Amino acid sequence: MKKANHPVTHLLGIMLVAVSTPALADVKAGVDAWGRGDYATAINEWRGPAAAGDADAQFNLAQAYKLGRGVPQDLVQAEKWYKTAADQGHLQANDNYGLILFQNNRRKEALPYLQASAERGEPRAQYVLGTGHFNGDFVEKDWIKAYALMTRASAQELPQATSNLAQMDRFIPVEDRRRAIELAGQMEQDEKRVRAAQTGGLRPLPSTGAVQTAQLPPSRPATSTAAPTPGPVTPGVTYAPAPTTPTTAAPAATAAPVTTAAPVRAAASGDWRVQLGAFSDENKAKNLWTKLEGSVAALKGIQPYLVRAGGITRLQAGPFATRAQAESTCSSVKATGNDCISKRR
Repeated sequence: MKKANHPVTHLLGIMLVAVSTPALADVKAGVDAWGRGDYATAINEWRGPAAAGDADAQFNLAQAYKLGRGVPQDLVQAEKWYKTAADQGHLQANDNYGLILFQNNRRKEALPYLQASAERGEPRAQYVLGTGHFNGDFVEKDWIKAYALMTRASAQELPQATSNLAQMDRFIPVEDRRRAIELAGQMEQDEKRVRAAQTGGLRPLPSTGAVQTAQLPPSRPATSTAAPTPGPVTPGVTYAPAPTTPTTAAPAATAAPVTTAAPVRAAASGDWRVQLGAFSDENKAKNLWTKLEGSVAALKGIQPYLVRAGGITRLQAGPFATRAQAESTCSSVKATGNDCISKRR
């Protein structure tokens, strides 16, 4: 499995926090200024509260320094403010501090932060740890745990995790993947318990109000920074939505089907697909695809599609040039005890 080509900075979120208490109105005013693109004013609003020990303002300053908005980009200052806020129990600062330590190749220092974040359900930390457990880089090699962590990150729609799952499928035996999916289900329940115990963060909430999160417009650092990478990010399975109305054109897809060690069918277009199930939980559709792709040879090299209609997600695969090809594939699927029907788009 290849090492990643993208810096870990790609995984760091862009989220600032404010509190709704009157005493911390300057922090909220800074968030409002940031939303208007007035970064200099936002920085000025946060400096005082940050120096006075407000963890939300400290976290916001860290983000500003990381992104280079309102201040020159300075990852040393970003790390300083992340740590200051994290030491007060600020959960988002804890998450980002662990990732920035990992980025700076201080993996031993990063590990406890990453583990705490992953146990709380933070997908970026789960992605990094899952890749580490797969490669045996900075944690013990454990493919079942690796697949479980990557499944949890993928379920939270982290694209890198979904791609890595597809790559892991080439190496991890089907039975181990099934055990990993069961472990992922247990992890999800554990995450809920951990979050419930840490409601509002590790530090006590102000008695006058709860910490609130403000989603800001996406921003990127002014310059990219070389960093150690957490592992494989070669393109994986792309789950592409199907058109809702019939058309004679080839099926829409957000990216080309994955190329793996398994043979890829010559037919790259067609009006026929097979439907393998319908679920209210999208993650169950993805898990079924993982199971079937590993056990049904006829599905090797076939593009999966997640077709959403209301609250239902249908798992389909294809395309096939003729109905006969689709039905032949369905016969192979049914032989393993799974449902399958052929459908024309």
